Amino acid sequence: MVINRNNKRAIIYSAESPNEVQLRRFAAFVEKRYGAGIPVVWEERPEITGGFRLEIGTDVYDWTVEGKLNQLQEELSRLPDHRSDIIPLIKSAIDEWIPVPEVQEYGAVETVGDGIAIVSGLENVGYGEIVLFETGTRGMVQELHRNSVGCILFDNDNDIASGSAVRRTYRNAGIPVGEAFLGRVIDPLGSPIDDEGQINAREYRPIERPAPGIIDRQAVNTPMDTGLIVIDSMFPIGRGQRELIIGDRQTGKTAIAIDTIINQKGKNVICVYVAIGQKASSVAQLVEKLRQFGALEYTIVLAATASDAAPLQYIAPYAGTAMGEYFMDQGKDVLIIYDDLSKHAIAYRSMSLLLERSPGREAYPGDIFYLHSRLLERSAHLANRLGGGSITALPIVETQDGDVSAYIPTNIISITDGQIFLEKDLFFAGQRPAVNVGLSVSRVGGDAQTKAMKKAAKTLRLDLAQYRELEVFMQFSSELDEATKRQLEYGAGLMQMLKQPQYHPLTQHEQVIVLVVFLNKLMTGLPKEDIPRHVRELLDYFNANHRSLCEQIDETGVLTDEVQDAILAAGRAFRKTIDGNNN
Repeated sequence: MVINRNNKRAIIYSAESPNEVQLRRFAAFVEKRYGAGIPVVWEERPEITGGFRLEIGTDVYDWTVEGKLNQLQEELSRLPDHRSDIIPLIKSAIDEWIPVPEVQEYGAVETVGDGIAIVSGLENVGYGEIVLFETGTRGMVQELHRNSVGCILFDNDNDIASGSAVRRTYRNAGIPVGEAFLGRVIDPLGSPIDDEGQINAREYRPIERPAPGIIDRQAVNTPMDTGLIVIDSMFPIGRGQRELIIGDRQTGKTAIAIDTIINQKGKNVICVYVAIGQKASSVAQLVEKLRQFGALEYTIVLAATASDAAPLQYIAPYAGTAMGEYFMDQGKDVLIIYDDLSKHAIAYRSMSLLLERSPGREAYPGDIFYLHSRLLERSAHLANRLGGGSITALPIVETQDGDVSAYIPTNIISITDGQIFLEKDLFFAGQRPAVNVGLSVSRVGGDAQTKAMKKAAKTLRLDLAQYRELEVFMQFSSELDEATKRQLEYGAGLMQMLKQPQYHPLTQHEQVIVLVVFLNKLMTGLPKEDIPRHVRELLDYFNANHRSLCEQIDETGVLTDEVQDAILAAGRAFRKTIDGNNN
């Protein structure tokens, strides 16, 4: 005797009773799929006008007219909707479509609240799979228990109640991608939020993807210029690098990111700005600035604002990375900004606590490091055989009172290839960008610099370090000799040189000229407060009178001795004009 250990029944729902032959076929199908001992029974459902529905536990085989239409709709949803010949494609799909008895696994909601739903009955659902609630709300499985699963919800949960049906989709979370997204503002699900109409996607990509392996990468050797002289000269960023921007609130972190995006104009770099937990008004201002400087046309802004649910903030950086990977796989260079990962970690922590995961340090779950490592490792410079594309990541992390030893900052520092540390005291002292030269570092170093920049800036860090030491010494000494005074004056001039107004990134030749002139002490002796103005005048002077020299630096990326001598000669001539005006 065969025993039905799971107490399952196979129930056939239809308007008419199946005959003996049909019942034997049903029984054979059930035995083949689920084993012997499961009884097959029929229940009348007059509302089913055609076909039948077979339910075995939580599995549903929908062979009704409605079920067939749902299958057809699924097939049509996979067609590219950007094509102009979509109507012939639909007709062809209808002609060639052959419905098959697909299994649909259903579950039921046990509890729901705060963007989290606990669902029972989905016995074979996988981690990260998208599920669909009967109200149309989408969710993603994030916690697996013995008899239930925890789902995060991407839409409003007001209409979901205990007992609501939930259906598996057999698909992981994804986002539509394509060139049409450039210049647009979207949410983490790929829907436009800029009131400029629908976006025709090129394809659909999963938001989570394994990072490229070691063999699939190549060295970081091409500059990703920020246009900020303090960064490009001392902490160069290369295409494929991950450079952390870290500092307290309101110290200019986002300003550096925006200037870097603006500086990519005309350089064939696609930019993706991911706003996580930002105010909607702040995102709107950022979009307007990018539009004002002509940078929005090559930028995608993906926003999960502070008013969005934690699940949307959680998937936002992964969705933005999937968007960037579409372009990287085509051999293009991509710059992606995560602003900021502190709020991303907080959103993940709130989700995890609601899912009843065990809290660890600072109440974060145990996999908080993996949360960011699997994200940032996807930024890479691909091997030439894979197209040679790259994703350069600039994650932003907010510190509390300059504490870089906190949990999230130390995690991300250990993942990235260096950090740019912004100091609050420098910011409020007027030194902007407020980069702390002592605590900032780029682990790629000179490999991501042109020869011209490397030669022009070779003594800058040493000169600034000596200046900082003298500043400390000066606090304990009342009298200074002339040599020390000159060194302090020179160092103070360098600090003024590094000041740069927002939205005014410098080209490579402009940075090289400023460095050569200042490091050769041609501007020593000028009043400190006038130096930023003299820097602008110096660049205007070179662009007007020595254009060929500027173009040579940009085209070759090399600073020969002849070019350096020409810069010095022009710099001395410019200094004479300053001294003449002062006299």
